[in-house]
Amino acid sequence: MTRTRRENPKSGQIRVGSGLNDIGSGRVSGTWQALIGASHAGSIAIYWGQNGNEGTLAATCATGRYTYVNIAFLNQFGNCRSPESTWPATVIQHQTVTPPLSSSRPLGDAVLDGIDFDIELGSSLHYDDLARSLSAYSNRGRKVYLTAAPQCPFPNRLLGAALNTSLFDYAWIQFYNNPPCQYTSVNVNNLVNSWNRWTSSINAGNIFLGLPTASAAAGSGYVSPNVLTSQILPVIKRSSKYGGVMLWNKFDDDRNSYSASILASV
Repeated sequence: MTRTRRENPKSGQIRVGSGLNDIGSGRVSGTWQALIGASHAGSIAIYWGQNGNEGTLAATCATGRYTYVNIAFLNQFGNCRSPESTWPATVIQHQTVTPPLSSSRPLGDAVLDGIDFDIELGSSLHYDDLARSLSAYSNRGRKVYLTAAPQCPFPNRLLGAALNTSLFDYAWIQFYNNPPCQYTSVNVNNLVNSWNRWTSSINAGNIFLGLPTASAAAGSGYVSPNVLTSQILPVIKRSSKYGGVMLWNKFDDDRNSYSASILASV
């Protein structure tokens, strides 16, 4: 993930994962309208790197719309391969001045400051151990950020144990491609109920609402900017764990101007 500078500069990262894309009335019910709590300002996180037509990482950071940029994906390992051998020449050092973890890094001159767990297939074993091991690097003088992108069904089979370590700084929950816990044109309560369960059950620094930037970017779960800003954000922003909105992905965001449409409301 790479961090860009907005009002509150945060941090940046490379993502470890499978690499696989990866209310009846339409109104929030009175139960959610009555939730008590002040609204919290948030940030936008974006995934970059899955489409050669989405522009450079430098240009992505320069938009000023994204506080977090996740580089997607590092999903091939072994056989003495280094990510540097196929890494885009456009990768830039994130815009905070911090020393590298070591003088020898697998991504050339790129300086990253965290790891994102986007695990959608396979075994659930040892991601908690990996989180503990990576977190230990923060004791060496430089913060290593840990983030996760679990899908919205709760509990999460693949990342539940890792999230239970309480070591994750941010969790961007994927509220799409999962009908039981995503928005539909006739039901916003499934999403809100799932959001409340996540925010009341996991100990992460901040939790983000993960959404596709276009209907073409996901199989289901697209939420229009108008619905997001008028019906959903006013409710979920009342959570003290609200961190903002995670968007998949930069290519479709460029085409639809999704982040620009919601930025003032996030």
